[in-house]
Amino acid sequence: MRIILFTGKGGVGKTTLSAATALRAAQSGIKTLILSTDPAHSLSDALDRELTPEPQEVAPNLFAQEVDVYYSMKKHWGNVRQLMLAVFRFQGVENVVAEELSALPGMEEASAFLWLEEYYQAKAYDLIVIDSAPTGETLSLLSLPQVTQSWVMKAFPGQKFAMQGFGGMVRTMTGIPLDRGMQELEQLFDKLERIQKVMQDPDISSIRVVLNPERMVIKEGKRALTYLQLYGYNVDGVLVNRIFPASAGQGGFEKYLERQSAYLQEIEETFAPLPIFRLPHQGQEVFGMELLEQIGQTLYGEADFTSVLHHDKPFELREQAGGYLARLKLPFVKDKDFSIDKYGDEVVVSLGNQRRSILLPRFANYLKLEGHTYEEPWLELRLKR
Repeated sequence: MRIILFTGKGGVGKTTLSAATALRAAQSGIKTLILSTDPAHSLSDALDRELTPEPQEVAPNLFAQEVDVYYSMKKHWGNVRQLMLAVFRFQGVENVVAEELSALPGMEEASAFLWLEEYYQAKAYDLIVIDSAPTGETLSLLSLPQVTQSWVMKAFPGQKFAMQGFGGMVRTMTGIPLDRGMQELEQLFDKLERIQKVMQDPDISSIRVVLNPERMVIKEGKRALTYLQLYGYNVDGVLVNRIFPASAGQGGFEKYLERQSAYLQEIEETFAPLPIFRLPHQGQEVFGMELLEQIGQTLYGEADFTSVLHHDKPFELREQAGGYLARLKLPFVKDKDFSIDKYGDEVVVSLGNQRRSILLPRFANYLKLEGHTYEEPWLELRLKR
């Protein structure tokens, strides 16, 4: 099974390119699901089909689904929802507000991961294409389950085991299954951790960054690549969308085309050695199977686009005299941006508002963090005995 996730700044055309990719894969005989995790779903518009929170076949071998957090919680995690409602009401929150709050922070993104875990375990599809939310929300998705788990445990009145005992007592008295909600919540976190490991397996999962040849979009793409490397995800391609042809300069777009040419060159230089695919501007609104089929053909040509297009290794641990050298690949950053701490066999690297916890082998518990150096794109941590 293969998983390909499309990310990029809002409005660059992720939905169009992910839908075109999924359709072409389906037409080649691959059983494919395209899964939209963007709360502002536009996948149904791109496919020109009505979609639901459940997968439905929209073309031969092609299934589509728009994730809905409330539907997902009601169907799969009803006890968790009851648990959260009871906790918020216990803390004096009014019923209507408690209903809204019962969708945990990060649960929109977590719902997508949990559906993905279900399909992965069942081997239900050969390929899953994820039409993700804009970059920031995608990073929230990929940094799960740690963020959601931390928030949830802080929300509970008391420690986990006390909550389970309290839940058993409440269920006996009122019938509300709070203890079962805690068990379901723990299972939920286990599923998130399992699928996160799948997403970080470069032989299974790939992330493709969608760009337009524009300054702000390129900066956002560079930032996305940095954070994705920080979290250990394999980016295997860059897709440049909406490239104006040279003939557009005749309509007063001369300066724009000059800048576009410079930006295209910058993309080639900046994102090398990643494969880069280009798609001309379509000159019209893009929706419907016929146009998506044309886009899929134009975008990839004869490339084996469902395979892993590029392998990277963003983390390495090497033995050296007196200790070890840990190397983390982080392009496009400056040394002053880092904050690094070591706690036992764990190193925490903070970069802006993002942080990654790196678990080292157990023997690293006895090593000391002597210092670090950064020479783009590698952050090197010196660990001494």
